[in-house]
Amino acid sequence: MVGRVLSLDDVIDKDDLGCAIANMWTQWNQGRQQKLVEWTELRKYLYATDTRHTSAGKLPWSNSTTLPKLTQIRDNLYSNYIATMFPKRRWLNWEGERQSDEDRQKVTAIKDYMMWAVNQRQFKEEVSKLVLDYIDLGNCFATVEWVDESQETDYGIKVGYIGPRIVRVAPQDFVMNPLAASFSNSPKIWKSLMSIGEAKEFLERMSLTEEQRILANEVYDYLLDVRSSSATFPDAEIQVNEAAYLADGFTSFKQYLQSDYVELLTFAGDIYDRENNELLKNRLIVVLDRVKVAVNIPYPFPVAEIPVYHAGWRVRQDNLWAMGPLDNLVGLQYRLDHLENMKSDILDLITYPVLKIKGSGAVGDFEWGPMERIYVDADGDVEMVAPRAEALNINIEIESIKSTMEEMAGSPKEAMGFRTPGEKTAYEVQRLENAASRIFQNKISQFEEQIIEPLLNAMLILAKTNLDEASIRAVDDEYGVVSFKDISRTDLSANGRLKPVAARHFAEQAEMIQNLTNWSQTPLGQDPGIRMHFSSVKLAEIVEQTLNLEDYEVMIPYVGISEASEAQKLQQASQESVLADAEAPTGLTPDDYSDPQPDITALEGVPDAEA
Repeated sequence: MVGRVLSLDDVIDKDDLGCAIANMWTQWNQGRQQKLVEWTELRKYLYATDTRHTSAGKLPWSNSTTLPKLTQIRDNLYSNYIATMFPKRRWLNWEGERQSDEDRQKVTAIKDYMMWAVNQRQFKEEVSKLVLDYIDLGNCFATVEWVDESQETDYGIKVGYIGPRIVRVAPQDFVMNPLAASFSNSPKIWKSLMSIGEAKEFLERMSLTEEQRILANEVYDYLLDVRSSSATFPDAEIQVNEAAYLADGFTSFKQYLQSDYVELLTFAGDIYDRENNELLKNRLIVVLDRVKVAVNIPYPFPVAEIPVYHAGWRVRQDNLWAMGPLDNLVGLQYRLDHLENMKSDILDLITYPVLKIKGSGAVGDFEWGPMERIYVDADGDVEMVAPRAEALNINIEIESIKSTMEEMAGSPKEAMGFRTPGEKTAYEVQRLENAASRIFQNKISQFEEQIIEPLLNAMLILAKTNLDEASIRAVDDEYGVVSFKDISRTDLSANGRLKPVAARHFAEQAEMIQNLTNWSQTPLGQDPGIRMHFSSVKLAEIVEQTLNLEDYEVMIPYVGISEASEAQKLQQASQESVLADAEAPTGLTPDDYSDPQPDITALEGVPDAEA
């Protein structure tokens, strides 16, 4: 193959498996075209500065103002999701499968290592992108990979991150079988673009055996050869086939081949290879140029699962593509802009009304303006035709639509700092806020269970498999002491699952404190027989976590005893000093009880020896 000029038929028909995966991508992608159009419209509204580039721009109004209510709801949801997802510094719990997996040393090593991994900047950046996908498009997809970004300095010291990290996949670049029983049972294909150099590095990284390295070299030679030969492809021949093999984002297949980019379709799941009459289970297949299979290996993950995860905001029955919180609000945003611009046009017509001129020949030419004169005959007349000012009451409907949009998105007004009408106690406000945020709580818990938790456990599995040794920074939970530990693969050998601490909204935290306060003041809370069964240390931890005081390290078990003892010692020392001052003779000056000076006059005339 290498070293000869390729025809387009050779490129397209060379690999049946690659073509089958490309056809599967095309079929599933075309099946969701209406959804892609809706996502595009939603994106235009989110970033619109006026209505000219949205569907509301078709309205026959002279004004083109947009009220960015949809954008404000999106930003509100995003900020609240991020603020409540990680409620405290230590937000990971470990659940072992056996008693030996709950060994304190192992549990501490696992928590310390994973907290070090998730505190990397890349983790928070990817989670932020996933949250935005979750809000904007209603679907988010992510997987995990092991990376080695270390570099050796001139002094022989390695710097850089080595460990697991999460990889977000854009929903626009991801397809699946929407009718599958579950996401884990569906084959998955996602698209990515990279340069020729990045493709070479990717092929080398995926080549773990000699056979795979030979295939990677052949594929790389193919990439260079087909691009150098693309200029000789007849345009007519390309046009016949490019409809099926058009690379997204390029004007034509020929233009794509002449660019410096390579399109990769990554398939994960089970597939039947008709060419070899073989069922391939849990495979990772990478197809280049929608035809050439570059990688065809069992999915490189230690356990029998494919670490690709999906979360949907509003789940559909019998359809894996979920709806987003903003999908149903696009029509209301259209209505909002419609009413706002209609109101502005009415105000313009009231300020600058239309003139009705009676008798075309009976009215002379005139200019419309202050103190201008209009000359008319007996049969002529000029009259202002202005709309009724009552139409400006449309503001009530606009405010009603804004409030409805907030509630339908699961983002109550209380989240923005507004209070519902009526006099209420502080406790009643907290109860109402907590009840109003139940949709919000449900959706963020759903995100944690379907994305964050499986990603964390997949990261831990990769660390157990690939980690040699890592030096990490850890903070002791009990004493708050910072230390540096060397973690190896053996330290992470326990079996179990990591579980993130459930996200709590601010209203729920306030209600918990209120409930504890009310309970402590009741007869049950003051009964010694009941209180003896409650741990004061645990209650102090609850208060510290609920009030978000972990960073201040104010909760140290029984620190009050040592502080009270130290305070008592200082108090006793102070009292002793006061008593000593009180027992000193009164009426004396400092000179009276200072050391007496020797009488040198008595020594005059005495020899030095005798003196």
